[in-house]
Amino acid sequence: MADRTSRTNSRRAGLQRGGIELRHLLRNGKEMSGHLTNVVVALLVAAYLSDDVPGTRTPMSHLVLAGFAAYLLFQVGLINLPQILVTEREEGTLLRLRATPGGITAYLVAKCLLVVVLAVGTLALLLAAGALLVDGPLPHGPGDWLTLLWVTALGLLAVVPLGAAIGAVLPNPREALALIMLPTMGLLLTSGTVYPITALPVPVQQVAAVFPLKWMAQGLRSALLPDSARTAEAAGSWELPMVALVLAAWAVFGFLLAVPLLRRAARRESGSRLTARQRKAAQSGAPVA
Repeated sequence: MADRTSRTNSRRAGLQRGGIELRHLLRNGKEMSGHLTNVVVALLVAAYLSDDVPGTRTPMSHLVLAGFAAYLLFQVGLINLPQILVTEREEGTLLRLRATPGGITAYLVAKCLLVVVLAVGTLALLLAAGALLVDGPLPHGPGDWLTLLWVTALGLLAVVPLGAAIGAVLPNPREALALIMLPTMGLLLTSGTVYPITALPVPVQQVAAVFPLKWMAQGLRSALLPDSARTAEAAGSWELPMVALVLAAWAVFGFLLAVPLLRRAARRESGSRLTARQRKAAQSGAPVA
C-alpha cells in the first residue's frame, strides 16, 4: 500500500512539475520561436511546390506537409528531449532528484508531459496553418481522424523513450546536438518525408524501413491524403498493420533501453562528477550553470 501511495504521489508531483515547465516554455520566446520556425519552414516549402505526386493527382505539397508533420513529432522526441535531459543533468538536476523520494519518477512524468504537449501542439499548429494558408491536407472523416490519433500516439511512444535513452548517454550539451542532428537529417532525407520514397534506390528504402520515421510519415499520409495516393507508396498500400507493428516494436525497445540507462545515469551522478564537469566547461569557455 505504501509503495502504491508513493507511486501515486510521484505521478502527481510529475504532472505538477510538467505543468510548471510548460508554462515556462510558453513564456520563453527564444525556445518557442525555434519550434515555430520549423512550422514556418514547412509552410514555405509547401507553398513553393506546385506539382503532383508522380502517378497520382495528389499535390506534392500535401505529401510534404504530412512528412513534415511526422518529422516534427520525431524531432521533439529524438532531438529536443535528449538535449533537455543532458542540459539538466549538467546543471545538477538529476543529482538533486536522487535525494528526493520518487524524484526520478516525477521527473520522467514531467518530461513526458512536456514532450507530448509540445509535439501535439506543434502538429496541430502545422495542420491548421497549412489548411488555412496553403490549402494543406486534413483528415476527411472519423476513420482518418482516428488514424491520425493512433499514429501520433504510437509514434511518440516509439521515439520518446528512445530520446530519453539517448539523453542518458550523451556526454554533454555542446556535443549532443552535433551527435544527433546528422543521423536525424539523414533519416529525414531517406524516409519519404519530403518526396515519394519510391524515388529512392531500393537499398535506401530498405534501410529507412528499419527506423520509425518512415512508418510515422506513412501512417500520417494515410490519415491526411486521399486513398488514391497510396499508389505512390513502396508497397502500393498504406500498410497500416505494419505501421502499428514497427512503431510498437520501437516503443518496447525504447522502454527496455531507456529505463536501465536512466537508472544508471542517476546512480553515477555525484557531487564530484558534477563539479568536475563544471570545471571542465569553465576551462573550455562554456557557460557554467
